[in-house]
Amino acid sequence: MNTRELGRSGLRVSALGLGCMGLSHGYGPATGKTEAIALIRAAFERGVSFFDTAEVYGPYLNEEVVGEALAPMREQVVIATKFGFTFGEDGKQQILDSHPNRIKAAVDGSLKRLRTERIDLLYQHRVDPAVPIEEVAGTVRELIDAGKVKHFGLSEAGVQTIRRAHAVQPLAAVQSEYSLWWREPERELLPALEELGIGFVPFSPLGKGFLTGTIGADASFGSDDFRSVVPRFGAAQLQANQSLVELLRGIAEDKGATAAQIALAWLLAQRPWIVPIPGTTKLHRLDDNLAADALQLTREDLHRIEHALAAVQVAGDRYPAALQARVGR
Repeated sequence: MNTRELGRSGLRVSALGLGCMGLSHGYGPATGKTEAIALIRAAFERGVSFFDTAEVYGPYLNEEVVGEALAPMREQVVIATKFGFTFGEDGKQQILDSHPNRIKAAVDGSLKRLRTERIDLLYQHRVDPAVPIEEVAGTVRELIDAGKVKHFGLSEAGVQTIRRAHAVQPLAAVQSEYSLWWREPERELLPALEELGIGFVPFSPLGKGFLTGTIGADASFGSDDFRSVVPRFGAAQLQANQSLVELLRGIAEDKGATAAQIALAWLLAQRPWIVPIPGTTKLHRLDDNLAADALQLTREDLHRIEHALAAVQVAGDRYPAALQARVGR
């Protein structure tokens, strides 16, 4: 697999990473530990060197699985994890907390669960309005000086917050949602990252599965599946958004590819410092996704996609209101 540098950080990773969240969190029951470890190792064997997790996934369970899976090849991979929450007495609440002592405790816990002596890329998971971002960045700088962390990142942060953090401790990457059905980052975020030399890591590059073409207009989701509360996955919205899937299918057929491969190849073509992190629990989906690295979209292909997208109106918000309030700060 090809590799890419995240911005001007010097951190090189595979052009496609693996988002590990769905193995343990967010999309129904957790994948069995043995199966999850096998999938992560299969990704490594296929050239993936960039693995994304967080303490909140589970909580904690996903980091443990990722740590065990990657222990034998630890020096050959880049592991990204995140801090920024406490979990309440029931262990299920997600309470924003990026105070320095909490960051340091979170990192120590992540190091143990990940079976490593350093975190390659440490993100603040969500901006905490109660703690100045300069204080957060300064704390991460201390952890970098201590050898516990190598690179700093932010997730779902606003451009002004990114600038303020970067001035204290340079950012290697910013993570946010970006795909053919969520292009908001193109307005302000991508130009700012290019200016500052910061890499971009799109999560949900396949629209939480929608852009694969496997989620029909009549799909439903269990209460333990995050998509059950996402407005974009409501019945009316799913019906309205099928036109985007049909568009992708048509382009994919012409290219001898799948809809998922077109969606990922389109992201890779946007900037050389963009590294999407699609997630999956299935080996055949992993193989399908990773094949996008070899798919070259021509200028004509990209123009066709852009022209077709102009006629598509995506329906529904990407988050429920309470979670939307936590992004872009």
